[in-house]
Amino acid sequence: MSAGWVAVGVRARAMTSRRLGSGGARGLAAVDSWADAVELLAASTYGHDVHPGQTLAQAQHGVVATMVWNLRVLAGWAPREGVTILRAMLAPVEVANTLDHLEALAGRRTPDPHRIAGLGTAWQRLEQATTVPQLRQVLATSAWGDPGGDGVRAVGLSMEAVAADRLVAAVPEATAWAAGSVALLLARELDTGQGPLPEPCRVAAARVVGWPAVRATTLKGLAAVLPRTAAWALAGAARPEDLWRAQADWWRRVDRDAGAMVRHSPPGREVLVGAVAALCVDAWRVRAALELAALAGRGVRASGEDVDAVA
Repeated sequence: MSAGWVAVGVRARAMTSRRLGSGGARGLAAVDSWADAVELLAASTYGHDVHPGQTLAQAQHGVVATMVWNLRVLAGWAPREGVTILRAMLAPVEVANTLDHLEALAGRRTPDPHRIAGLGTAWQRLEQATTVPQLRQVLATSAWGDPGGDGVRAVGLSMEAVAADRLVAAVPEATAWAAGSVALLLARELDTGQGPLPEPCRVAAARVVGWPAVRATTLKGLAAVLPRTAAWALAGAARPEDLWRAQADWWRRVDRDAGAMVRHSPPGREVLVGAVAALCVDAWRVRAALELAALAGRGVRASGEDVDAVA
């Protein structure tokens, strides 16, 4: 094992040990207001970008910003193959940046983009786009490909499916996570009924879960034709109203798999993959816990089921 892999493995394990984890997320969710929760969070490892006095949205943005910062630190220690892994696993953040930029081009206020630097695929060019057609052209000439439309839905769905497809190719260890995410994407779109998927989304999704799944017209029909790598994600979703729980179960599966990788694998690819996934799960948990604290501040106490879904 190279010195580079040993170094990044040591640092990756150290970063995962500083997560808030399930217990920390439960503690945040139990706070009576998001302002108090933000103060607690600012004193934690998320204090790099979360500060007292921030709004809920600003604090949630800061949680992701801290995660991105940690991954950029890991990239500085990782060998070239490790940087490829990080770039593939950080793709959802580039998707979020791109969608925010689309909103900004439409005249709406958006948060500052996450600073993904060299871990982006095309972000450095995308953020320079000053018109929607220009942004679409940048996507079309990058590894993201043409999204099949210039609206937020078309761009978001196509980039999400392409990100999953690229993850399977670059990080085989994450195949089940990627396939499960595509299954959930297809299920959500069936539930919303907003119309046909953009063709680039359909093609990328089919590479991950197969054309029968992409062509399914009902949730039951989708679940029946998913490959084993993806079927687990909809195992408990018999009705559309079950999808929120299925999404939480997806995160729990990622957390469980990631923890095993970090604890039991020798220094190398799997430790890095597991650590990145664990940091992503923690960021999701913390953002959700802040949301529950905000509800408590408005007099709406979260149910035990909601807290369990987060933690």
